Amino acid sequence: MKIAMVGTGYVGLVSGTCFAETGIEVTCIDIDNKKIDNLNKGIIPIYEPGLEKMVKRNVDNGRLHFSTNLAENLSGAEVVFSAVGTPPDEDGSADLKYVLQVAEEVGKHMTDYLVFVTKSTVPIGTAQKIKKAIQTELDKRSSNIKFDVASNPEFLKEGSAIDDFLRPDRIVVGIEAEKAEKIMSRLYKPFVLNGHPILFMDIPSAEMTKYAANSMLATKISFMNDIANLCEIVGADISNVRKGIGSDSRIGNKFIYAGTGYGGSCFPKDVQALIKTADENKYSLEILKAVERVNNKQKSILFGKLNTYYQGNLKGKKIALWGLAFKPNTDDMREAPALVLIEKLLNSGAEIYVYDPVAMPECRRIVGDVVNYSENKFDTLQDSDALILVTEWNEFRVLDFSLMKKIMKQHVIFDGRNIYDSNEVNENGFDYFGIGR
Repeated sequence: MKIAMVGTGYVGLVSGTCFAETGIEVTCIDIDNKKIDNLNKGIIPIYEPGLEKMVKRNVDNGRLHFSTNLAENLSGAEVVFSAVGTPPDEDGSADLKYVLQVAEEVGKHMTDYLVFVTKSTVPIGTAQKIKKAIQTELDKRSSNIKFDVASNPEFLKEGSAIDDFLRPDRIVVGIEAEKAEKIMSRLYKPFVLNGHPILFMDIPSAEMTKYAANSMLATKISFMNDIANLCEIVGADISNVRKGIGSDSRIGNKFIYAGTGYGGSCFPKDVQALIKTADENKYSLEILKAVERVNNKQKSILFGKLNTYYQGNLKGKKIALWGLAFKPNTDDMREAPALVLIEKLLNSGAEIYVYDPVAMPECRRIVGDVVNYSENKFDTLQDSDALILVTEWNEFRVLDFSLMKKIMKQHVIFDGRNIYDSNEVNENGFDYFGIGR
């Protein structure tokens, strides 16, 4: 079986590589010549545990290829995936120009029946626009080649994407035709041997499923952050509250950790896009609008705690930041709380020293040299006035209090992920501030 994966970003590269791992011949296509050249040299553009070795293995075995030419790779392809970006417009709606460009290109150059599948997160109704774009190009050629469209949203978690793809909880596929269903069933057969299902449904429902899933998870996060802030006011501990509600099987223990707000490439833009879709249909998603407000406010909470501690005078203070990525095991800083914190610290006149195991090159690309980059976590602490834990990488979980007391000027820790025991921190001579504790 042969497929084409258009877009070599996070979703496209992981998906294409995992398909190749099962013996499918995959060509990943991107218009970025430098990115394709690097991929052909074994240089991976993103950080994802295990991905580099898997790419190399499948390239060496002749199952995974990289190209900038979609037209040359349509012949023999039974499925073409669109995994290009759908960035938010200024009004919050998803920008579909790249998806539709791929559809037009397919319509111009396809030579036989294929299934065009959207892997990107796209608003409800996008499949029909894709269908129209392909058919328009076929009509220009006076061609009667048949095709089908499908929606196959991804549910990958950055940091564990390979395992999510190879051993999925479920696979959602929106289809219109029986032929497309058979092809997608054959494509995904190796991934459902663990007994988890392929859920076939109508295309609008599949498109909505992705937005609803991410919005539900974002809602849980903002709800817990809102409750955490109330806990601080009334003297409760959000960590105990989390255990109390997480043991309820109706609620579960996932995505109920208080912190500094959600970030990344999915939750912020998907919540915005779903709100926009509802507004366009004259319906207001009040809960999601509140989710977004709470999240935007939460990203400033660490700065607020630090600013209060130093009574509004941060000028000249040396602040150490541990963690920059929006979550561990990724270098993704899109919508990361660290960016909000850095901006506010800079505006307050503080000196910022940062360390992240993998995201510092990305931070340098985004903010430049306005912060100081450290070789390791302890370099950030030299003569520092505060430590702020922003991202809960494993290497930050155990503190060396004796060393930290020697090298830090002021002994205070702001724990943005509640990973430290407040009593232990206090007993070792440090002031401690968490979220909702």
